[in-house]
Amino acid sequence: MPSVFTWPVRVYYEDTDAGGIVFYANYLKFFERARTEWLRAAGIGQQDLIESDNAGFVVKSATIDYHAPARLDDEITLTLAIEKLGRASVQFAQKAYKGDQLLVEASVKVGCVDLASVRPRSLPDHVADKMRAA
Repeated sequence: MPSVFTWPVRVYYEDTDAGGIVFYANYLKFFERARTEWLRAAGIGQQDLIESDNAGFVVKSATIDYHAPARLDDEITLTLAIEKLGRASVQFAQKAYKGDQLLVEASVKVGCVDLASVRPRSLPDHVADKMRAA
């Protein structure tokens, strides 16, 4: 399976709640950005996927555990690895760290859909090949 991908993120004021820590739902945004950057690094352009295959990705499920907070101006490191690559879906293990401290971990399942019908479809072969090689 593919190796671990990392992506740095700075915590901005807009990411925090009234208590000055990262609002819990924003980790889902951070993880979405990491998946997008991982796709880009693997040579998979989401706009190209839309235009050439009429396909896109949707989140089917997410399980998330919070261990410690991040705060304004912290630089956190997001990691991503494939847990399972299916015919029409990808299960990701995603984590957020501040230094060596684990802040948040999630398991996110993403499905490939036909954009016209929004029904599941197989990953295009060229996409699955690039995911295996990433």
